Amino acid sequence: MEFNRRAFLKSSALAGVAVGLPVLNTAFFVDPAHAAEGKALNFMSAENLTGNWDPSSHTTLAQINLESFVFGYLTRAPMRPDKPDELVMELATEMKLIDEHTLEFTLREGVTFHDGKPFTAEDVKATYEYASQPDRPAAWYPGICEVEVVSDHVARIKTDKGGYPASLFWFLSAFLPIMSAKDVADPKMLSSRPNGTGAFKFARQEGNTTVLEAFDGFYLGKPTLPGINFSFVGDATTRTLALLNGEADLIERLEAEQVQTIEETGGFKLNKAVSVENKYLWFRCSKPPFNDPRVRKAAAHAIDRAVLLDILGVSGHASKAWISPVKFGYVDTPNYPEYNPEESQRLLAEAGFPKGEGLPELEYITSVGFYPKTKEYGEVITAMLQEQGFPVKLNVMEVAAWNERLYDRPGGGPGHMIDCGWSTGSPEPDLVLRTHFHSSSKRICGIDDKDLDAVLDKERNTLDPAARKAVIQNEVMPMLADKVPALSLFTSVFIHAMRDGLDGMYFYPNGMMDAAKSTLA
Repeated sequence: MEFNRRAFLKSSALAGVAVGLPVLNTAFFVDPAHAAEGKALNFMSAENLTGNWDPSSHTTLAQINLESFVFGYLTRAPMRPDKPDELVMELATEMKLIDEHTLEFTLREGVTFHDGKPFTAEDVKATYEYASQPDRPAAWYPGICEVEVVSDHVARIKTDKGGYPASLFWFLSAFLPIMSAKDVADPKMLSSRPNGTGAFKFARQEGNTTVLEAFDGFYLGKPTLPGINFSFVGDATTRTLALLNGEADLIERLEAEQVQTIEETGGFKLNKAVSVENKYLWFRCSKPPFNDPRVRKAAAHAIDRAVLLDILGVSGHASKAWISPVKFGYVDTPNYPEYNPEESQRLLAEAGFPKGEGLPELEYITSVGFYPKTKEYGEVITAMLQEQGFPVKLNVMEVAAWNERLYDRPGGGPGHMIDCGWSTGSPEPDLVLRTHFHSSSKRICGIDDKDLDAVLDKERNTLDPAARKAVIQNEVMPMLADKVPALSLFTSVFIHAMRDGLDGMYFYPNGMMDAAKSTLA
């Protein structure tokens, strides 16, 4: 019988899953007594929170998800595949571009923060001017900006001093939570508790559970749900069991086997959506050997991404770009690095490492419990790289330890490669492209490349949307395919599971949620 490398790697990975997955008697676990009218929603998050409630202090997805319950945004972006660039007005009722460097927002009247303070243009000014400073860790903003307060309910974002078009805030307005000017003026208050205009307000912290309560003064009316208990549970199987036995009403980040179990059990429903999140293998470009683009490309050509999709099942969607298909500017990149062992060997030899000889041991860091199947497909990627001569050692870490090692730092980030997704609640592509591949930010990979900087500056400063999309598709993506600071492995499919009695939830493609109109029976 002919040896089929792809089938062997896939079956080996899935065998590991089967060994680690307990056999469940679902009838034993399902307990309808926990479902009761008028009770708080119990949500189990796959990632931990940071403990700092300043929205500009982090890029932690779990905390961004929690902020979607607590804070308000000028607009919201549903990011449906058929309308990826649609915006819905929230704290703003209208926006218009005044000139190249001025974007005007008319604001909703009658909105209050959880502490009772009325929402005005002063809060937009405080939020945008504070969070756009270059020292803010989140780094979502394209640069510094100023906000002109025209009246209590008209604000103009001005970007002339930052040297970039104000139109970049068109999509970003859907992702930047609005803070109270009073809190921004008091950093200790800002970091000690969240205070927004959203449907739910912060009540207290109980260990790994953040307790939220319905906000009586919400501008759309008090939510039906009395509250939300937002808990960190890092193990996917534990989250699934909690849903089945009634401890949880809603869980996230499911794997294929857990989806099947829930579908076969009955009494539950699923929400599946192609997300805004791509999963990447990030190369540490600021230190050897991945400071050489030939070595990065050689590694990319060693990986058969189709095998990874087989392992992921319902949790993965094919992607051939560095942004998700629901992002503005997505294209199937013609020169995307595909599986090609011969080209991998040619590039290794050209870089001075024939068949991998002379390469140091390469640490590949991944997490377990947050993203689906990271250990399983990490082992497959390790085997594929080893097959081409890369001396790779896989380091599987729990989420908090992995988070600590994620970002670039002087001398290069820990390890040589690290697995991570990037999920942002806006169609704006620069939340990925400029954040990671421009030398002014280079969050994870640490790349500093003048050619990439130039083409990213060009797309950012192109005012016409159609022309900007063309630059992204025809210049930025092909250059990323040539430089390969990271390899986009696939686009995540976000899967939430919930009780049949939970209705009215809206799930954004980055994992954020809207429970303002939800009911739980």
